[in-house]
Amino acid sequence: MKFSELELAFHFVSFGDPYENSAYVSRSTGQTFVCSDAAGIDETPEDANSSDDYVEIPHKNDLDLGKNLVWEFVDREIPGLKDKVRGFFAHRGAYARYKSFLADLELLDAWHRFEDDRTKEEILEWCKDNGITIDD
Repeated sequence: MKFSELELAFHFVSFGDPYENSAYVSRSTGQTFVCSDAAGIDETPEDANSSDDYVEIPHKNDLDLGKNLVWEFVDREIPGLKDKVRGFFAHRGAYARYKSFLADLELLDAWHRFEDDRTKEEILEWCKDNGITIDD
């Protein structure tokens, strides 16, 4: 299967809160199937829960790609500002404030590269653990 297709399904699942959207991948065909009650989409195969061929694609939080990723980046790039960043996450809208802060420090592009790289690493590791072969 192509990584780009799996990545697209992963982002679909991770777009909302956990369990809001879901997606499955077929180990044998590499085809992905998405489901979202909010969007009125349900492509889930009938045997998705009973067949070993299908694997549910995880949410980013299942792969520790939420706040843990923020702390990993902060520890690496701006460790002296960890308390300031921690303050952002004490209130709603934390990611918007965090990204604005990084933009002010001219670190927003570095954050996006870091986030993309770590996400790819974790998805590929998940694929390996679940017997999913990536072609590209």
